[in-house]
Amino acid sequence: MENGTLTKKQVLLYYCVEMEDVARKIASDSDCIHLHSINWRSFDDGFPNLFINKAHNIRGQHVAFLASFSSPAVIFEQLSVIFALPRLFVASFTLVLPFFPTGSFERMEEEGDVATAFTMARILSNIPISRGGPTSVVVYDIHALQERFYFGDQVLPLFETGIPLLKQRLQQLPESEKIVIAFPDDGAWKRFYKQLGDYPAVICTKVREDDKRIVRLKEGDPAGCHVVIVDDLVQSGGTLIECQKVLAAHGAAKVSAYVTHGVFPKRSWEQFLHKNDGTEKAFTYFWITDSCPVTVKAIANKAPFEVISLAGSIADALQT
Repeated sequence: MENGTLTKKQVLLYYCVEMEDVARKIASDSDCIHLHSINWRSFDDGFPNLFINKAHNIRGQHVAFLASFSSPAVIFEQLSVIFALPRLFVASFTLVLPFFPTGSFERMEEEGDVATAFTMARILSNIPISRGGPTSVVVYDIHALQERFYFGDQVLPLFETGIPLLKQRLQQLPESEKIVIAFPDDGAWKRFYKQLGDYPAVICTKVREDDKRIVRLKEGDPAGCHVVIVDDLVQSGGTLIECQKVLAAHGAAKVSAYVTHGVFPKRSWEQFLHKNDGTEKAFTYFWITDSCPVTVKAIANKAPFEVISLAGSIADALQT
């Protein structure tokens, strides 16, 4: 403590290949974060051949690793590094995993289902302790709030959210636009309504008709408003598209969307692109964060997409 203020800790940040751009943004946002690299190589048989650079120099230092579990193919090599770093006599270790990828597979609907969210949480709960104690695991907008209880006592999960960054972006929109927040289902409302309580809300719901699930307006009035649909993640995008149609049918002047995690498997983001053929643009803006770097590269400079970076928020979390 100097002059009554807390001195910020210096953090050495390692990162996976996919997260290099985000890591550089984090370091540029904070004088207290210094990037260190890993040699990501493979043996001829395809298994990882990894080397942590400057391993001797990190003893007694606060160390973090920025991960992206974008596919099963990259998880093992990153776990190998994650399990090695705390054992190098570091003062503390923090894993930053912005997107917890198995989060939507959190429950069993019938005997035999495998809840892989629990599996992933158990794996991460076995990260070795460092000299400073348990590993901190930073995750953004995990899919189901009860998943915090899937982690064991050997790690300290820190659950962050991208919603403050969305609110900053909404404040930059013209004052003449009346913003209304739409939740595509009750689950999204439960997760986010308290954080977005300053805005009027519209809630959609899914009802089953014959063998189809139809999106309906449950409560709220979107008429004449710029409606922003908010959810934690998007996969195929089907629910967002159906929600937009319902909102437009009820008189919404504009519809935009925000998700923290733009997963978009099989390039499903393509259906949201603005076309230059004079057709009506369903979504005015589609905001995502850079938690899924593969998507960020794919949608770069493509309307209606805008990327809101988590870099500043992650830099703050590393001071926790």
